[in-house]
Amino acid sequence: MKPIVLIWLEFALCAGLIGFAGVRLSRYGDAIAAHTGLSRNWVGLILLATVTSLPELVTGLSAVTVAAAPDIAVGDVLGACVLNLTILAMVDLLYRQGSLYEEVGPGHVVSAGFGVLLLAAAGLAVLLGTQNMMPSIGHISVASLLLLGVYLVAMRTIYLIEQHHPARTGEAERPTLTLKAALMGYGMASIVIVGAGIWLPIIGVELARLMGWTHSFVGTLFIALATTVPEMATTWGAVRIGALDMALGNLLGSNLFDVLILALVDVAYVKGSIYAQLSPVHAASAFTACLMSAIVIVSLASRPARRVAGIATWSSLALLALYLLNAAIQFLHG
Repeated sequence: MKPIVLIWLEFALCAGLIGFAGVRLSRYGDAIAAHTGLSRNWVGLILLATVTSLPELVTGLSAVTVAAAPDIAVGDVLGACVLNLTILAMVDLLYRQGSLYEEVGPGHVVSAGFGVLLLAAAGLAVLLGTQNMMPSIGHISVASLLLLGVYLVAMRTIYLIEQHHPARTGEAERPTLTLKAALMGYGMASIVIVGAGIWLPIIGVELARLMGWTHSFVGTLFIALATTVPEMATTWGAVRIGALDMALGNLLGSNLFDVLILALVDVAYVKGSIYAQLSPVHAASAFTACLMSAIVIVSLASRPARRVAGIATWSSLALLALYLLNAAIQFLHG
């Protein structure tokens, strides 16, 4: 078998494993929410978002420590942020029981707002880092410490809001799984996702070599696509059982955690600040995701119901347009 065919088969197998485990996570997460009394927004934001973002974390750490490919690590993280918001547009496109933005709770505005802050900071860090204008403490950039601080403030703020204004919990029937079975299934699915994520950067480096593409291009479009399969599967699974708040919380929470991964891979990259080793094209992904998050905030505030030409709301069409714009930028660069 030709090496180029074999590497694509490995990529498809890895994405398939991640997708299979991701499908199960929505069921287990919904059962945990029902048994513990946690809101689906909080479960989506913390439990599902953290686990479905583990492929990005494992891939990023492996990329900077084993594969020595920081562009794949950062391209995966920021590309996943763009893809997560594109998934939201696709859900709105396929969900025909009403307007997605009308049916979810208002608490997601805070998550999306913190996403704007983190993504804008990440984009600025990339631009300043590539110009060697970002100070560091040892080999860790000050930008990473800032990202960590904003993430912790975001989690604390969202938790307090959930305590005072809990999201609606009556969106779906109570799952038949016991809490023990849900926790065990949740753990097993997480192990599969992490294991497949370790494999990805090795595939990515070889894919870039065989196809003649840059690491930033492969990381942003292909590795990000594979590591975002759990978000796709989990979000659609949550929508099918009527847990719209969990679905949106998963996507927005994944973006928050994904930006935090930038700080973690910077710590793991002991050769210096990772931002100084990157292609500046990553800033395009960061600012694109920032713009997309802003559109989500406007949509959650205005709650558009009318579909343009019966297809999707204006905001979802704008999200899709921004995704295609960023893909074109990455393609032309890489």
